[in-house]
Amino acid sequence: MENNTSRFSNRVEDYVKYRPHYPVEMITYLEQQSVLQPGMLLADIGSGTGISAELFLRKGYTVLGVEPNREMREKSEDLLQSYPHFNAIDGTAEHTTIEKHCIDVIIAGQAFHWFNQEAARTEFERILKPEGYVVLIWNERMMESPFEKAYEQLILRHGNQYKELNHRNIDIAVIEKFFHPAAVRLTEFTNKQVFDYNGLEGRLLSSSYMPPRDSAGYPALAADLQQLFDQFQQNGYITIHYTTRMYWGQFSPGNGNA
Repeated sequence: MENNTSRFSNRVEDYVKYRPHYPVEMITYLEQQSVLQPGMLLADIGSGTGISAELFLRKGYTVLGVEPNREMREKSEDLLQSYPHFNAIDGTAEHTTIEKHCIDVIIAGQAFHWFNQEAARTEFERILKPEGYVVLIWNERMMESPFEKAYEQLILRHGNQYKELNHRNIDIAVIEKFFHPAAVRLTEFTNKQVFDYNGLEGRLLSSSYMPPRDSAGYPALAADLQQLFDQFQQNGYITIHYTTRMYWGQFSPGNGNA
């Protein structure tokens, strides 16, 4: 757990600049489904540098950002200081330190695969209101275009623990078990990023399983990435496509879940 907490400490700047954000259409959809309503208090678990929290803050919601990594938590406080309804908390998914039964909606963007799911479920039930919702979000990188397939192969060659840490290891069966006995819904959105070479490198290095710039494995990685970019770039840019997958529901059965 400690290793998972600290593994992003040296990647904060790349994370802020180059990680994909989430489609604003998610907020509209959740409001239409009455998951989100004005005045609600949200807990963003594993809030990182505040990428997911800011999406909800912009819409006027109050967000408690729970993040165990000091460097990322402090960065979120800096980046989101203009939002008076944001408060960063030193806590984990398993021990948030939030008061019981006060949260309307729990969100977790690109973070659930780091949680101890059994302990997190217990903690979520403790802090969530009985009628509250849980929303788990991932930007899943597509592997359809020739570039995207080659980019995946590059990550497989150079990534450390990529197969073990890949969030794709969290499949629908794992999500359904987490919400059991209630059902969970899946809603998908399209998303993308367009990068020049420096942006592509930053996006790659924002991942905890890639060799950092000061490591022995970096020169070989950079050489392969430059070759990949030169091969597939169009007018100096490449595009990474994502499917944003949003799993949402309540823990109590019979509360309107499909």
